[in-house]
Amino acid sequence: MNNNSTIIGAGSSEPSEALKPKRAKGRAAAFFSKFCKQRLSLAAGIFIVLLAIVALFGPYLTPFDPNEPDYDALMSTPSGAHWAGTDEYGRDIMSRLIAGTRLTLSVSLSAVLIAAVFGTILGLLSGYYGGWLDRLIMRSSDVLFSFPDLLLAIGIVAILGPGLSNVVIAVAVFGIPSFARIIRSVTLSAKETLFVEAARSMGAKNGRIIWKHIFPETVPSVIVNVTMKIGGAILAASSLSFLGMGAKPTEPDWGAMLSMGRDYLSIAPHIVYIPGAAIFLTVLAFNLVGDGLRDALDPKTKN
Repeated sequence: MNNNSTIIGAGSSEPSEALKPKRAKGRAAAFFSKFCKQRLSLAAGIFIVLLAIVALFGPYLTPFDPNEPDYDALMSTPSGAHWAGTDEYGRDIMSRLIAGTRLTLSVSLSAVLIAAVFGTILGLLSGYYGGWLDRLIMRSSDVLFSFPDLLLAIGIVAILGPGLSNVVIAVAVFGIPSFARIIRSVTLSAKETLFVEAARSMGAKNGRIIWKHIFPETVPSVIVNVTMKIGGAILAASSLSFLGMGAKPTEPDWGAMLSMGRDYLSIAPHIVYIPGAAIFLTVLAFNLVGDGLRDALDPKTKN
């Protein structure tokens, strides 16, 4: 009897294994169909792809050396020679924007990924085990939530010292509680599902249940929150650089460019407006993509 049931079970598992790639393709097709129907999110996604290309191939795309001054073209307005004009040292603003794309995106993306990794781990542990561990993690998150994000980042950088590496740490720290709380809520609902109960009744270890059964349920929430948090990380990193606590003034960071150009706002406003527009459009694009991903990954959303 046991042998027959084993054979039947083995035979019945083969079609399900064979159907897995088809189901994955079906889910991917449904996701792309939903996402592409949202024109604003799709346009924002194309903009982000272009930014990624600029960040990767920036050194080959800059028309001038970003740090080379031209004292014959100080604070010149946008023209055919300098599409975005020049700054107070005659440096080409377009070249500095292109060079700063890699710097700005790498700092913000690094900070958000660090926050996502630690926040996801803490959220999984808090939601699955509960008890004193849950209370400890959530109360610590509440303490961090009680501080405004930028004020907390300024305090951390003031302790660690200025520099982009410390900016990454500061931005990551205030992003961890958000990920921990979101992943905890998903874990609380996922651990009560039938397949988790079945795995637990079959003697699966807690680590395997968390990694194999619960973590995949949190991936959509992680993806959406990462996309939404990148915009806030760009704002925070640019603000710290604007205050002189992040990138050096000579580095082509968008926030540092704003800081350097504010003294010339009345006579050469393009020095401030152009990097400010770059920050605005990039943050808006990531927020729109985050909204689109949230709607596309939500199973309750209709096609």
